[in-house]
Amino acid sequence: MSVWIDTHCHLDAAEFAGDRAAMRARAAAAGVALCVLPAVGVFNFATVRELANQFGDSYALGIHPLYVKQAQDGDLALLDAELASRKTDPRLVAVGEIGLDYLVPELSQSPLRERQEFFYREQLLLARKHGLPVILHVRRSADRLLKHLRELAPQGEPWRGIGHAFNGSVQQAGEFIKLGLKLGFGGAVTFERALQLRRLAAELPLAALVLETDAPDIPPHWLYATAKQRAQGQAQGRNEPAELPQIAAAVAQLRGLSVDELAAASTVNALSALPRLEKLLAC
Repeated sequence: MSVWIDTHCHLDAAEFAGDRAAMRARAAAAGVALCVLPAVGVFNFATVRELANQFGDSYALGIHPLYVKQAQDGDLALLDAELASRKTDPRLVAVGEIGLDYLVPELSQSPLRERQEFFYREQLLLARKHGLPVILHVRRSADRLLKHLRELAPQGEPWRGIGHAFNGSVQQAGEFIKLGLKLGFGGAVTFERALQLRRLAAELPLAALVLETDAPDIPPHWLYATAKQRAQGQAQGRNEPAELPQIAAAVAQLRGLSVDELAAASTVNALSALPRLEKLLAC
């Protein structure tokens, strides 16, 4: 069986409250050896850490751009302290989920636009300070993310980490790759109408791709119910890490690879992006 790493999933989500252990067991049975659980704010730092320990997974700590409105400036100091206190924890693999979101109208305008950028820059600096990779939220914000990455790049070495759920241009993808980052592909790539995203998944260097589910968000096409279908009583399918091999099969088909070839390559890429995963995978 192929071995997979789900580089981005929110196992702490309320959608999994009723069957979290069974859900993670299904993923393991499907070959998902490791999941990366990113935090979204100080309120769930402890939760993602505890779940990573419970299930033998890994976690990242950060303040998500969608949560900067309620975040306090002091939360950055709390993040700094938590990263310092957990520096020897092998399950702590990155600073994340951090980044910028300009899709949400309120966040794309002052004052939250500037507040997002403040939190993003400060967390990039914390990643540098603690020698950790980053997991980036990229939504209509690729150019601004790149600007700050270039300005704050570690001296003499590239960034490490992942541009999560990437859906920018070919040119933007190339710039993230030049800076040392991998790009995450998940359920959205399974939709035939996602032409640009499918082109990226097919044509970007194989060494740049990692796989993710973003569970319970971004369901693949076989779980998605349209607004009309939901109005008619059809339930939206729940995305979970066990869907990763089928998502990967869609990417493998786009690239003309076998599923095993993609599993091997995406695992190597994930270990390159998040080096602490290597010891966990060997356990």
